[in-house]
Amino acid sequence: MNPTICRIYWSFFGHLKPPFRKVLKFSKSFSGSSTKSWIFQSFTLLLLVASFICFVVVMGSSYYFLLPSSETVFKHEVSKNTNISEHGDFMSEGCNLFDGRWVIDESYPLYNASQCPFAERGFDCLSNGRKDKGYLKWRWKPKNCEIPRFNVRLVLEKLRGKRVVFVGDSLSRTQWESMICMLMNGVEDKKSVYEVKGNKITKQIRYLAVRFSSYNFTVEFYRSIFLVQPGPAPRRSPKRVKTALKLDQLDGISKEWIDSDILVFNTGHWWNPTKLFEMGWYFQVGGKMKLGMPIDKAFRTALATWKSWVENRINPNRTRVFFRTFESTHWSGTHQNCKVTRLPISNVTEKQSSSISDAIVNSVKNLSVPVKLLHVTPMGVFRSDAHVGSWSDNPSVPDCSHWCLPGVPDMWNELLFSLLLSQ
Repeated sequence: MNPTICRIYWSFFGHLKPPFRKVLKFSKSFSGSSTKSWIFQSFTLLLLVASFICFVVVMGSSYYFLLPSSETVFKHEVSKNTNISEHGDFMSEGCNLFDGRWVIDESYPLYNASQCPFAERGFDCLSNGRKDKGYLKWRWKPKNCEIPRFNVRLVLEKLRGKRVVFVGDSLSRTQWESMICMLMNGVEDKKSVYEVKGNKITKQIRYLAVRFSSYNFTVEFYRSIFLVQPGPAPRRSPKRVKTALKLDQLDGISKEWIDSDILVFNTGHWWNPTKLFEMGWYFQVGGKMKLGMPIDKAFRTALATWKSWVENRINPNRTRVFFRTFESTHWSGTHQNCKVTRLPISNVTEKQSSSISDAIVNSVKNLSVPVKLLHVTPMGVFRSDAHVGSWSDNPSVPDCSHWCLPGVPDMWNELLFSLLLSQ
């Protein structure tokens, strides 16, 4: 039993001693001249039994109300030692991995970005001058279940012979880099992990693939910021139209995604007026420009094209498909002010969803090919402390969209591995 609870019990017992003494004194005085009478002896015995029952009730009640705090401590200790190899029973029926809170965990981070050749310098905030390290020590804790501890050896074996593909924008590339750095910690021969074409990790390259030769698998990234096909502006288009985004055609490189074993999509950050209309990108459907189409309607149209592609081209017996929702940003104003805090936000008052995420959530419902949602939008709202800010390779341009590495994208991958291993 918890020592604190024991001390409280003895304290209760101490307070109960005086009443017991009074009962005994009263019974003696009351029956002093009639001790031979069975009536008074019975009365005395009854008082003693009733007093004992009261004592048991008080102690039992105190145990009942104090036990939950002891149980909470016990569960916390168990969570510290939960291993991902025990994945069989961590996903209870009422478990929502994406509803929870961030808790401090001194065992984090999971790797050192400066020692990972595949972590982009622009995301390595410590190497770029960030002094505080508190943002590295947070772990996501779901409300009603535990995420098993990341077991790199087990995951490497799970991925043996597989092909992991990330498709999306720069946030997808960040998750791709995070996964590679996490997995490299379990590889003894670091030289056995290499980019297949010898490319350096840059924003411009549209395809990157890192091979783990000891385990015969690759982790690949395809840059497809809208998922659908961009093309030149049709003839006689207004001068403001520089590029036509064909909402009814998936990106031409989509044929490269088909034969993957694990396929992770994301999109969202480029679906705004600044990235689209101000740069001359407008929508096209059925060969006709739709200059007045709102962005939210265009996004839903693009998702319908993606959905059709998944149902017609993906073999669910081979490929596990995931879609990560929109990642929270912490800009104030119109992307002018970026203030990175030292701690996560404790009381979230802002909206924990977005129209982009809502559209993604709706699009993955009722597909003939199962698509698992990585609903990271709510968990990211808290982490105003974890953005790149001015600790990038270009400090003159603050960044409250991307995340430091190590950091939040590592947790996305822990959730992804948990889902993979649980099924």
